[in-house]
Amino acid sequence: IRALSNISLNLREGDRLALVGHNGSGKTSLLKVLAGIYEPTAGVVDVRGRISSMISMSIGLDAEASGLQNIRNLAMMQMMPDREIKRRLPDIVEFSELGAFVHMPFKTYSAGMMARLTFSVATQMDADILIMDEWISAGDAEFQKKAAARLTSMVDKAKIVVIATHDLKLAATVSNRVMTMEAGVPTFLGTTAEWVERSNPA
Repeated sequence: IRALSNISLNLREGDRLALVGHNGSGKTSLLKVLAGIYEPTAGVVDVRGRISSMISMSIGLDAEASGLQNIRNLAMMQMMPDREIKRRLPDIVEFSELGAFVHMPFKTYSAGMMARLTFSVATQMDADILIMDEWISAGDAEFQKKAAARLTSMVDKAKIVVIATHDLKLAATVSNRVMTMEAGVPTFLGTTAEWVERSNPA
């Protein structure tokens, strides 16, 4: 099974690309290639700039380790230098709202606490390129409001954003370019206005 084929894509500063398609269409696989998680078996990926990726954020977590150690592990996986981790650690812990639980083993956390920790680390990066698999739902309603505000700020600051989504309204709102995918193959690549026109012919 070929996960991706016939992909040719050039993104420049200011681009906000939405990847649109059903489950299994290849969106997440493409994000992982762009983020450097997967190596392509053919072709070339040339990425220039610092990447922050929010894909499979549970990768690298240690159930036996404390929340604090997992924050360090996740930050190192994001290629954050030790000095920067130490500088940002108080802000990450504060944003996560874990309090004393940050010293407890990760396996004792609820699903919401796990999500808050991973989200807080992932969004501490100063990224040129932001790669996201859907909008992240983390924690309770109040935390989600705070999370949405931080994500919006990151999207505004990043030079390039690539987001995979099922939400057609979201794609139309946040992107200036759209790529639709089916069975790992692009079926459309163009401006959001062109995509909207194709999707809603008069």
